[in-house]
Amino acid sequence: MPDPRTYPTLAAARTALERGETRARALAEVQLERVAATERDIGAWAHVDPGHVRDEARRADDAHCAGMLGGMGIGVKDIIATADLPTAFGTDIHAGHRPEHDAACIARLRAAGAYVFGKTVTTPFAFMDPARTRNPWHRAHTPGGSSSGSAAAVAAGHVLAAIGTQTNGSVIRPAAYCGVVGYKPTIGAIPVGGVHPFSPTFDTVGTFAHSVADAALLASVLAQNRGIAPKVVLPEHRPRLAWLAKFPWAEPDSATLRALVAALERIGDDAQIVPVAVPDAWSGAKAVQRTIMIKEGSEVLGGLQARERARMPPAVNAAIDEGCAIVDERYREALVERERAIAFFSGWLDEFDAVLSPATPSTAPAGLGSTGDPSCCTLWSLLGFPALSIPVALADGLPVGLQLAAPQGRDDSLLAAAAWCEARIGFTPKP
Repeated sequence: MPDPRTYPTLAAARTALERGETRARALAEVQLERVAATERDIGAWAHVDPGHVRDEARRADDAHCAGMLGGMGIGVKDIIATADLPTAFGTDIHAGHRPEHDAACIARLRAAGAYVFGKTVTTPFAFMDPARTRNPWHRAHTPGGSSSGSAAAVAAGHVLAAIGTQTNGSVIRPAAYCGVVGYKPTIGAIPVGGVHPFSPTFDTVGTFAHSVADAALLASVLAQNRGIAPKVVLPEHRPRLAWLAKFPWAEPDSATLRALVAALERIGDDAQIVPVAVPDAWSGAKAVQRTIMIKEGSEVLGGLQARERARMPPAVNAAIDEGCAIVDERYREALVERERAIAFFSGWLDEFDAVLSPATPSTAPAGLGSTGDPSCCTLWSLLGFPALSIPVALADGLPVGLQLAAPQGRDDSLLAAAAWCEARIGFTPKP
């Protein structure tokens, strides 16, 4: 039976299946062994049933692993509806909840021949209260959130890829902390029907994998209207990249900045890198994003809070209370400001293949009492821009992520720039 690292990517596993070098059941057994060996320490899964995994892999083998992702078991965040597995939104309030239908993205996943390996841990209602998952690199550090389990499951070798969601920093941050690739597509590129909402203006389905190519492949399967190409084509020209070393509201610590600068030096001879800074006029963009997010979160969850306040986690309760205090006029003004920001930053970045920035202000913080700081992701979430985090270095034994972003709709060129950087930086971490 092959070792989990024999097929480190979806592409490698698919090639092995097509050539008859392995079967979906054999690959699943390897992954189940890995889960059995490490899950107790990591806590990546809200629900995983070995019998279910074996049955699904057997069905894939019987179908000759047909489809773009035939035979692949994919981790799915526990706010995304799955008809054959529980979906509890990270809270005991909904323990055992079984949706009647799959989310739209899960229907697409199954149509491509893949299956749901299990449901990965999410923070409650995909907000800031930490869940039980630990960072595979160091168990005393947070894995980030809210897609905690999806990032950790990929980093730990439980699955080759997983699905998460981002409202503020919930894909990019845990990907950076756990040393995997995290990809948040353009807002709306992947349908969110059947995904528990928090802030409909920002909620975005994203992917986790060990490479940019894999993250793109999984996203392409989930996307509507073929909005994301399944194969990343590297740019033939010399990339022109903006370098945004800090945000007005978030600055990387010295160790993170040194690691990122060293990564940029490895690509600097082959790319044009232009330092940029967020104009002072947009220094309040973080507050705009929070106003919209918290107001919408209070509207989505306010009714549940009225019935179940004592069982709601503290950060969620506080967010709902804050959102209820935001008057409608202020919310509408924030939406108008967002549209202005989208127009400005789309033009500001038009001449670049991508803008590079820190994915997080630091490596994964010690302790499990928080999910870390999402504020390096806030601008791109506000704008609905596609963004990725790729691991580029270690600092004090923990991964550092480089974030890339581009204007809405430029997912394919962004993925191309990210794959170009990934290949030249050449960092392949293993916890």
